[in-house]
Amino acid sequence: MLNKRMEFILEELEEKNSIRVTDISRLLECSEVTVRNDIQKLEEMGLLNRVHGGATKAGASIAVFYNSETVNKNADKKQLIAQKAYEYIDDNDTIILDDASTSYYLAKVIKENPGKHILVITNSLMAAGELSNVKHVDLFLLGGQVGGKLSSTMGDVTIKNLEECHADKAFISAHGVNFDAGITSIGSPQMQIKKTILKVSKEVYLLVDSSKFGGGYVLTVSPLSEIKKIITDSEIKKEYLEMARQREVAIDIV
Repeated sequence: MLNKRMEFILEELEEKNSIRVTDISRLLECSEVTVRNDIQKLEEMGLLNRVHGGATKAGASIAVFYNSETVNKNADKKQLIAQKAYEYIDDNDTIILDDASTSYYLAKVIKENPGKHILVITNSLMAAGELSNVKHVDLFLLGGQVGGKLSSTMGDVTIKNLEECHADKAFISAHGVNFDAGITSIGSPQMQIKKTILKVSKEVYLLVDSSKFGGGYVLTVSPLSEIKKIITDSEIKKEYLEMARQREVAIDIV
């Protein structure tokens, strides 16, 4: 027999496909131990799949857990940026999402808004986990070796897959934004993925919170002239807004 907590867990799984123990504990105002015990019992009944840190819906095709510190950093700003980015997606668009945490938040917005039918290409297992089995999304997950803090595909196979794609729009993030150098990177396999995304997309939107502007850099992904628009939050410094104006870089503030 199911208790009220178990019923709530199953309702959350029906809506989201995966849940985390910490989130359920907070929502139900009970201990994480209690939630884990409920999840274990539900698994024994065949009603869910227990995974590290939480559970997935029975039969869910993709389950990914991640570095929560990376994803949750500036989460409120990333959510606003993602909501604004969604406004630039049209019905029946083909879009690319990179492996950034901001792209993950955009995937969640897409999932929650069934009004547009979208074909999504991504190398992010997190974004794919959100969008798998979503009726208004056709999902294409790029192949390749899985790695990185946020579990994404990368390497030669991923790049080859990407080169065969064509997108109306792409939504990417970056390690940093330097108005003299462009989109910057610390030098990682993901940099090559971003370069390829730029080649195969008609328009590219850069989703970055205000902490990403300025500072030094190791490598440049692309000049800002290749970006359709930057979307960032209201804490961006005035000096960077002035640099954007001088260089005619389109920028949205949320």
